[in-house]
Formats: sequence, C-alpha cells, structure tokens
Amino acid sequence: METALHGIRVLDLTHVQAGPSATQLLAWLGAQVIKIEPPEGDVTRRQLRHAEDTDSLYFAMLNCNKQSVVIDLKTSAGRDVALELAKRCDILVENFAPGVMERLGLGWDTLHAAHPGLILGSIKGFGSTGPYRDLKAYENIAQAMGGAMSVTGGPDTGPTVSGAQVGDSGTGVHLLAGLLAALYQRSRTGKGQRVECAMMDAVMNLCRVKWRDHQRLATGPLPEYPTPAEDLTAVPRAGNYSGGALLGNAVRCKPGGQNDYLYIVLQDASWEPLARFIGGEELARHPDYASPQARRAHQQALWTTIESVTLRHDKSEMFAILTGLGIACGPVLSTGDLVRDSHVRHRDMYVEIDDPERGRWANVGMPIKLSDSAVPVRRAPYLGEHTDAVLRDLAGLDDPEIQDLRARGAIR
Repeated sequence: METALHGIRVLDLTHVQAGPSATQLLAWLGAQVIKIEPPEGDVTRRQLRHAEDTDSLYFAMLNCNKQSVVIDLKTSAGRDVALELAKRCDILVENFAPGVMERLGLGWDTLHAAHPGLILGSIKGFGSTGPYRDLKAYENIAQAMGGAMSVTGGPDTGPTVSGAQVGDSGTGVHLLAGLLAALYQRSRTGKGQRVECAMMDAVMNLCRVKWRDHQRLATGPLPEYPTPAEDLTAVPRAGNYSGGALLGNAVRCKPGGQNDYLYIVLQDASWEPLARFIGGEELARHPDYASPQARRAHQQALWTTIESVTLRHDKSEMFAILTGLGIACGPVLSTGDLVRDSHVRHRDMYVEIDDPERGRWANVGMPIKLSDSAVPVRRAPYLGEHTDAVLRDLAGLDDPEIQDLRARGAIR
C-alpha cells in the first residue's frame, strides 16, 4: 500500500523536541526521514536515561520511523556531504538558533541556489526576526511568553505551565501544516520556499480564545469567569472553570485522590436531567438555576451542590451515570488510566514496539488517521545506523569514499 507521502524525502537536522515532533509526523505520514546527527548524537539520547547503555525514552518517542546518519557539520567535508543530501531531498527541517545554518554554510540562499525546489522548515523560539530573535527558548519559556501561563491555573495559584507540550510539540504540528502547504504549492509552481514557525507564535495561536476574551474586557465583565473581571486589563485565570460560553468545571469523585475528578459541561438542554439526578425536582426548578444566566451568576454554589453527589461515586461510575443521562462529561484520566483504557488501545494511540536493544516499550500512536495509507510505528534508529546505506544509495558514494570520510572525521 502506498503511503500518503510516498516518495517525499526529508533531511532532518532537528534536535530535542520541537523539530523532531514535526519530522516524526512526516515519517508517520510515509516520508523517508533522514536524521542527521553529530558524532555524539541528539542530546536527548542521553537525557533521563533509565538504563546506562540505552537511548532515552525521550529520544525514542520522538524519532520513530526515521533513519540516523552521523555527519559532523563542523567539518567542511561533513557540510559538503549534507549539502549533497539536501539536493536530493524535498524538505529540510532545522531548529537551530538563528544564524547557525548560515554559519554552517547551509543557509537559505545556499540551499535554494543548490536546489530551487527544496522546502526549508525552521522552528525558532521567537522567530528569525524581531527584538527577541536571539533569546533562548524552552517549552515553559514559550508558554510563559506566549500567554499560556498567565491564563492557566486558578485565581490563587499563580501562573501555571500546562502538562501538554504546547510550546514544543504544538509548534511542531504548526510546522507540519506549513510544510504540507508548501509541498502542495510546489506541485503547482515547482518552487520551494521557507516555512518558519516560532514557539512563542504557536503558543499565542493555541490561546486564541483568550485573545477573544481580552478584547471583550473593554466592553464589561466576563461573567463566565469565577473572578470578577471589572477593571481588569488582562484575561484572568479561570482554574477548572470553562471560561467559555457553556459552564464547565471539574468536580471531585470518590475516593478523593489527586486524579479522582470528573469534568462536566452544563449544556442548557441537559441541565434538567442533571439537576433531577443531583437534587430532584426542587433543584431543577430552583430560581437560582432556572436559566443559563442564573446558573452562571450562582455557579460556585451550583458546583458545590453537584460535587456533594459526585463524591459518593468514583469517576468511572459517575461518568457512566451522567453519559447515560445525555450529559457531556469526562473523567480526568491519568497516564496510568490511559495506558489501560480500551478506547486508547482501540484507536492505536498507545502502541508497543519491539526493540532489540531496549526490549519491548510503548509509544504514543499516530494521531492523524488516514484510511488508505496508515504507516506502522517503528522503533527510533540507533545512532549512525543508516550512515553507510544513505550515503551509498542517496549521495552515490562508494565504500572507499565513505571510509575516507570516516577517516577524516566527517562521518561516523
């Protein structure tokens, strides 16, 4: 079966998470992804290892379905080899600091002159232009400066980072969209182009509804937030309150552990079934909750009433009861819950992988489902596993030439 990106070749000069998350999705869509690594390998191969002589799960989970070629880009011979490989690829992806590619002799002007159809994908912390361009960025810095931290957490918790990697992997998904668009345009024009995504920009985009609310501040309070919004100049933190058009909140369940919560969304049409279950006809007809506006005005007391009942059930029981009543809700599923979840397994979103060195381990599955071109998840490559094969098959080098490059320290 031919894959969606069959015949597309990607030269992957990325490291850590933001870039590798994009190139792994390209590989999972069927592209040939050739990861260029320095002699010591991607730095994440050695981070948070749980076994001395094994690549970390951090590296393994972000580099499945790729090939590994070791080239020392600090040598002129290594840079020449990389440029020859770039000429034979459709896409080159990098996430070095601004200016590094130019200093390596692999900047856009050089790449475009050598291969006008090449698409260059770049991830930067703050972009290649602007006052912040040279600042260092990490996941939580991107969340802080992109606005996510300021609107995450409760009114009394202080700014809080999200456990989801919206700065790194979120930017990788944005870059993927841009690369696929550039590929489509190249099919019409034959020309490549640069595609850049900044982590700060991606986080701002993922906070889009908060920018909606920021502009609404000028016209009055935000009644959907638990904190009064009069005289505010920025969107407040809403905790687990939905902060949206429909009321929503996480309520505690039995036995009261750190993840024993159920998130409930109060759709107007399902209010009466929920109210009758929680407090009978009296609650369903109570004037404080008789309309969406009334429920919003008294929502803190309402959630306390709902929680007095949910605490009698565990989250799975409560989920089954309320979904049976047509009420939108979902349990807070921990990583342990998700590993055991039948829906997750059915969707192939937690897949086990055989690895001769590591043994059997599991990765998150491909979140983009294509009906005619699914790609099985394969293990991440060992460092330099494909160096000889790629240089022989793609760069056209023979064995003596490969050995000469190795002797000169250009490859490993």
